[in-house]
Amino acid sequence: MDELLKQISKTIGKTKVLELSRILKEENFALRDLIDLSFYPDKDIAFRAAWILENIFLQSPDRYQSELEYLLSRIKEVKHPSCQRHYAKILMHITAPKAIKPIKDKLAIVDLEPVVEQCFDWMIDPKVKVAVKCFASEALFNLRHRYPWIKEELANQIEFLMRNGSAGIQARGKGLLAKM
Repeated sequence: MDELLKQISKTIGKTKVLELSRILKEENFALRDLIDLSFYPDKDIAFRAAWILENIFLQSPDRYQSELEYLLSRIKEVKHPSCQRHYAKILMHITAPKAIKPIKDKLAIVDLEPVVEQCFDWMIDPKVKVAVKCFASEALFNLRHRYPWIKEELANQIEFLMRNGSAGIQARGKGLLAKM
């Protein structure tokens, strides 16, 4: 843990993130520790930990399914905007129709209401970055069959965001509304 903290205490790029991700996987580094690091008081260290977390988790989600519940239990605590992006992206992928069966099976037995609430909170909060809103809206879209009430609320929220939204929000919004 100390060595990882030292490595992510300074600026790193994509190459270093991939290298550290590989090393941590080889060393069977506990995902729970990486999740905890993504809440580090220094926002830059927290961001780098979240970036590595996203890489490790999305490369081998089946390997970390036992930690999925812990990751989801911390979702409402994610405050740093740069960390929100990585958590929202993970949520988008694990709720996707293409998610692997072990992840789908695990999600089926977990209460996802807090996750749904957090995604809507991110969409509603004007201070939350566009990428987070896009990933959150996609995750909500993916969960609309599990919680049928999401569909109408999500459509309303997307239409609201599209009123003054960027080109990215317009494109993602139109796409999601067309699929609903």
